[in-house]
Amino acid sequence: MDRPSYEGDGLVNLMARLGSALGAPAGPYPPLDTGASLGLEEARTVILWLIDGLGDHYLARHPDSALARDRARGMTSVFPPTTSAALTSVATGLPPRGHGVTGWFMYVHELGAVTAWLPFGPRVGRGQWVDLEPESARLLEREPLWGRFEAETHVVQPAWLVDTPYSRATTGESARRHGYQGLAGLVETLSGIARAPGGQRRFVYAYWPELDALCHQHGVGSTAAQEHFRAIDNAWQRLLTEVAGTDTVVLGIADHGLIDTAPERTLHLADHPELAATLALPLCGEPRAAYCYLRNGAEADFQAYVREQLGHVCQAVPSEELLAAGWFGPAPEHPQLRRRIGDWVLLPADGWVIKDRLVGEGAFGQVGVHGGVSAAEQRVPLIAARP
Repeated sequence: MDRPSYEGDGLVNLMARLGSALGAPAGPYPPLDTGASLGLEEARTVILWLIDGLGDHYLARHPDSALARDRARGMTSVFPPTTSAALTSVATGLPPRGHGVTGWFMYVHELGAVTAWLPFGPRVGRGQWVDLEPESARLLEREPLWGRFEAETHVVQPAWLVDTPYSRATTGESARRHGYQGLAGLVETLSGIARAPGGQRRFVYAYWPELDALCHQHGVGSTAAQEHFRAIDNAWQRLLTEVAGTDTVVLGIADHGLIDTAPERTLHLADHPELAATLALPLCGEPRAAYCYLRNGAEADFQAYVREQLGHVCQAVPSEELLAAGWFGPAPEHPQLRRRIGDWVLLPADGWVIKDRLVGEGAFGQVGVHGGVSAAEQRVPLIAARP
């Protein structure tokens, strides 16, 4: 397993590079080498467009696309390579060890519950913690890196997302917020910001979620995903045309890539009651990287079961071992991190997932998955243009 880079070749390092270009005080993480000069230090507007799920391996399948043409280099995401962890790293410039967001499902000790972090609600049900207990919103709060930029900042997200508790808590109250509808609305909003009069420098963070959603539903190689990629590629080209002459640098990145699984490569915890009996909590994290909280005295039984019954398709690694090896990034460390990574991490083989089911949850039906240690999940592109 090759862990993600925090030493110069990852998402965290890209954000350090942007911080350097936009006047933020130097932080502890070295900046990414972006190769040829992009003019980041001089550009009037810098747009960072995050396309959820656009892994570097996926982009390589479309060598004739404009996005592939403008690819500057590859880099790594974070561990686990999943939206909640990676988006928080982009917003804060910190690795998961520093910001404490370690997967879609996390055991949040302060709430005493397994929590879906981005919706910020209990794992089972449709409620939000902020509705049940308004004070809980403070648990989401992270200082956005761009709050230290010497630039006017804008956050551009789907209209349904832009004012959610997670978005407001991580993107900053000082940023100008813009909701949009569809790819055409995204391009119109971004180009409008770039073309607006005024001499102050601008940083724009934009997010597009639909490629990831389609890959989850239909698969990485599906017709639906391929057609949507072409729509994104066309939107990229339209955006470059719209901002031409405005002294704008446009960067495209992703939070992770995906791989496909199948029903016959799904380990259902209900089919392994002896393994389930060793657990004190439901599985947390991701189906491709599941945090296991063990009952007192159950460690030997847990290890033996995984080794003897699942060892051909799944390995178990002590969480402390991954932490010490730098998978979650270097210190400083979020005070709740160790409570959020369990005792052991189950890492299924490529194409495999492990999943439990709680009362009220539907059957697991994802085709495209992410969160594991494969290069296809871990590697993301840096796409850059200065039209």
